Amino acid sequence: MAITAPHPLELPRQHVFWILHLGGWLAYFGLGYLSAVAHDKPSGYWIVPLTAATTGVLVTLGLRFLLRSCWGLPPKRLLAVMVVPILASSAVMDLSTRTVLLEFCSTCAPMNRAAFVAYALSYIYVVLAWVGLYLGIKYYRQLQDETQRALAARTMAHQAQLKMLRYQLNPHFLFNTLNAISTLILDGDNVTANRMVHGLSSFLRHSLDNDPMQRVTLRQELDALTLYLGIEKIRFAERLRVETDIEEDCWRALLPSLLLQPLVENAIKYAVAPQIAGGVLRIEAKREGEQLVLRVIDGGPGCDCLEGDQLPAGKGVGLRNTRERLAVLYGDASSFAVHNGKPGIEVTLRLPFEIAKGIGD
Repeated sequence: MAITAPHPLELPRQHVFWILHLGGWLAYFGLGYLSAVAHDKPSGYWIVPLTAATTGVLVTLGLRFLLRSCWGLPPKRLLAVMVVPILASSAVMDLSTRTVLLEFCSTCAPMNRAAFVAYALSYIYVVLAWVGLYLGIKYYRQLQDETQRALAARTMAHQAQLKMLRYQLNPHFLFNTLNAISTLILDGDNVTANRMVHGLSSFLRHSLDNDPMQRVTLRQELDALTLYLGIEKIRFAERLRVETDIEEDCWRALLPSLLLQPLVENAIKYAVAPQIAGGVLRIEAKREGEQLVLRVIDGGPGCDCLEGDQLPAGKGVGLRNTRERLAVLYGDASSFAVHNGKPGIEVTLRLPFEIAKGIGD
């Protein structure tokens, strides 16, 4: 199996520095050597650019140590601190290089103080280029780190929000179920009470065991919903009637786990429980282009407090929970609508149609 080399930015930062540092000065030596060849310099002249490059390696290491020590200072103060070291580095490079250069050019020695100062500044552009690159890369790394931290914080907040929405169980459901179990026990119907306890245990285990960040197929979602409806059917018996209409190609469509449960719970609470004769609950799923369309429809009296497809404040916590989950997960690619049907309430969810690859029906 072929082994691919890691991208330079994926290497440890010390390795990246040494690769760029030594590679840059090696390139500087190469350019100096080619320039000497182009100008017909003597055969041993390569020692001059090699000396300049070697000295540059050493003096810029000192500048790096100073820059790291002063990192965090305001830009103006950092510039003031670095002026003298940069000038000194240029002078050291010139001094060491000119010592070797004099073997090939006896007239290259400075004749006066002004010439000495001019020669001392001859390498300042090289040093400044190194400092500029170092600062640029370091600021880029710092910006990259801050961006990654911001993304990590946003991801953690995103996941925390999803988990909060996913684990938000309606206390009315738990209260009603436990109250029904207590009533069954007092009436001596221990068999039915035991069935309800097992049903509640299975549903809660499914709710807590599944990762809220993972999506499930519509078939898995309806299997979980069956656990919940099994508990409610024990409570309501023949008063609760459930109908489903699922298109064949929707069974493997992906959606957030337990997305439909709050909608079904809301329908049972407001459309089935208040009526002596109970009611019908209908769940539909179909594909429209690139969207999965889910509908939960009840046969209850409806809700006069609906304002368009919006619920007034304090009403429909389960519906609002579902709307928020869709918004967090899919943004503008999803929609949530609730309106009075004929009769009852009809809740419609639209989300991107995605198929679970490799999962059989």
